[in-house]
Amino acid sequence: MLIDFFTHLRRHKLPCSLRELLDLHAALAARLVTLDMDAFYQLARCLLVKDEAHYDRFDRAFADYYDGLQATPLLPETLPDEWLRKEFERLLSPEEKALLQSLGGLDKLLETLNQRLSEQKGRHAGGNKWVGTGGSSPFGHGGVHPEGIRMGGEGQHGKAAKVWEARHYRNFSDDSPLGQRAIQLALRKLRRWVRQGNPDELDLDDTIQSTARQGWLDVKLRPARHNGVKLLVFFDVGGSMDLHVAEVQRLFSALRHEFKHLAYFYFHNCLYDFVWQDNNRRAEERFDTLRLLRTYGSDYRVIVVGDAKMGPYEITWPGGSVEQWNEEAGQVWLARLQQHFPKLVWLNPVPRREWLWHPSIKLMNELVGGRMHPLTLAGLAAAIDRL
Repeated sequence: MLIDFFTHLRRHKLPCSLRELLDLHAALAARLVTLDMDAFYQLARCLLVKDEAHYDRFDRAFADYYDGLQATPLLPETLPDEWLRKEFERLLSPEEKALLQSLGGLDKLLETLNQRLSEQKGRHAGGNKWVGTGGSSPFGHGGVHPEGIRMGGEGQHGKAAKVWEARHYRNFSDDSPLGQRAIQLALRKLRRWVRQGNPDELDLDDTIQSTARQGWLDVKLRPARHNGVKLLVFFDVGGSMDLHVAEVQRLFSALRHEFKHLAYFYFHNCLYDFVWQDNNRRAEERFDTLRLLRTYGSDYRVIVVGDAKMGPYEITWPGGSVEQWNEEAGQVWLARLQQHFPKLVWLNPVPRREWLWHPSIKLMNELVGGRMHPLTLAGLAAAIDRL
């Protein structure tokens, strides 16, 4: 019965499989939800969507497919007057309560609604009396009556006394700015689990096997598991990067949370002969870039975070730095960095559509071999695949 819905989702580029559709059928056969569109939405999203990045796409596809059905609410014979009255009085402002008197007051409105619900036998569109869509009836949605009760949908005047249905979907679009949770989910793909260090964690399976084999309690310990990937990150700071502090801060927090072997340094605009770890003491405590290449092995993955917005001469010419005299051009240092660290990507907080506006971004992307990615969910996922 859900074949059309399933193919509709696939047309919206949702990667749901036949196995997941069968799971949804099984859940419905077990009557996990019955005659409840909100519950069906939650169930379908849980079973058919496996990646939070597709939530926004699923919401739009679901609304497009079931829009007509959602406009046809189940009609009860009567409504709880006391409940409705309290809800209406809570939602209405004094001005709106005064306007409501144009229909004879709240009591008259509730009495008329219950009467029409008891008389109505099905869906109605247009008109000025029944509960339905469009028209000028004071009940329903999509109509033009200035006062009344909205039965789902979006109001036309902002004066409906009660919104029967309100959903608030979270936006996990691929090209949306990254949130903390989305970053952590994306970074989990860059994992290689290892057990190193002191054995301080109970190995339950080995303890059971050894105890059964020995005939007495033989407790076995093992080192704790952690992500063995080594990560080196360079953050561009100052200047135009001040506009992206919040995004980069979320990325930094997620990196600190996910990686045990994490080292990070700061630079401005382009990498030169030194970097630093403390922005407050950048002039006194510099870290020589050649020393950095000797300190960190080529097994480190490298992420460079920056908008690459600068004068092209800062990349291509000796002495091009706006803060110091650099004996060698920035592109020379970038080449050394890539030669030592073959697994390197660049994350750019500037939207990809703006890259062509800045010659330095285009040049930098060429120098890193096209491994520059936007700081979005899709961009971060692509960068991690490269690493």
